[in-house]
Amino acid sequence: MSNNQYFPQSRPHPGETLEDKLEEMGMGPKEFALRTGKPEKTITAVLKGESSITSDMAVQFENVTKIPAHFWMSHQRGYDEYISRLKHQEVIDAALTWAKLFPLAAMIKQQWLPFTNNETEKTASLLAFFGFANHTAWEDYYFNQQLKVAFRISLSSINEPYSISAWLRRGELQATELKTPEYSAKKFKAALPELKTLMVKHPKDFFKQLQSICFQAGVKVVHTPCLPKAMISGSTRWINDTPFIQLTGRYNRNDSFWFTFFHEAGHILLHGKKDIFLEKIEYSDKDKIKEDQADKFAETWLLTEQEEAEILRADQLNEQVIRDFALKFNTHPAIIIGRLQYKKIIPYSLGREYLEPVVFE
Repeated sequence: MSNNQYFPQSRPHPGETLEDKLEEMGMGPKEFALRTGKPEKTITAVLKGESSITSDMAVQFENVTKIPAHFWMSHQRGYDEYISRLKHQEVIDAALTWAKLFPLAAMIKQQWLPFTNNETEKTASLLAFFGFANHTAWEDYYFNQQLKVAFRISLSSINEPYSISAWLRRGELQATELKTPEYSAKKFKAALPELKTLMVKHPKDFFKQLQSICFQAGVKVVHTPCLPKAMISGSTRWINDTPFIQLTGRYNRNDSFWFTFFHEAGHILLHGKKDIFLEKIEYSDKDKIKEDQADKFAETWLLTEQEEAEILRADQLNEQVIRDFALKFNTHPAIIIGRLQYKKIIPYSLGREYLEPVVFE
């Protein structure tokens, strides 16, 4: 990444400077080795650029050459940094093709990555974004699961693993900025009625209130916009014993958003800390039973089967009837409308005004 620092295109090994000094002094490697108390082969290796000058050697060199030890040490550090940057550039060059698999333009637009038109800088910033030294580490983490304690599923068998991994990583970075109290399942369960009331009212600052209520129970909730080709609704996972819900608001509808949230809440309360759930994503080892359980959990909190059955027994279904049932069951009209539209019981034209957009502050 560009930080306006100057890095030299080349940097000589301090052995070259030592060679020039010995020539100036009219002294050969053997005599210099004798005077410094170092093996001749060690001095020869330094002169050839095959060995580094240690702090002990730098002090001995100072006595003979009258050049301060800090000069030799600084020279060696500069050369070592130069070599390290050359090696790092090789790593970046090797990752250029890998980086192109990600939606870099969208990530830059979202300000997840710094703006640049330079492909090398884009690649370097992408590696820094993920916190990996090279792209093979990314593959080991997201594909090969070499750190199952942190990431317990492989993205190798799903569509668009690159975009999804970037979305997940952005959520992790957002989560680290939130400091919550210790998680309490009891407090989270107790907060569900309040969360349902928030769903019913759906105020303009609903998401801020949602975060605050969950925060008190030790649950982190963040909003992370979708990336191209990664049309994911949300995810649930645990980070350092803290449950973490990541939401997109993908459909921009309050009924879809709240169903997804309560679905994710169900995963936290019903399932273990070792699980990672990605909604609307199919991968080979996905646990269908747990998904069904989370769906049932969300349905029960938003509109139970019994309540739905009572609605369907109504003589007619119009907007007034739906409003009345929503009030009776303490739910939002959009939840009823969305459920019945999904089941193709009512037309999509009915009750559109209750399907509120999801606007995040």
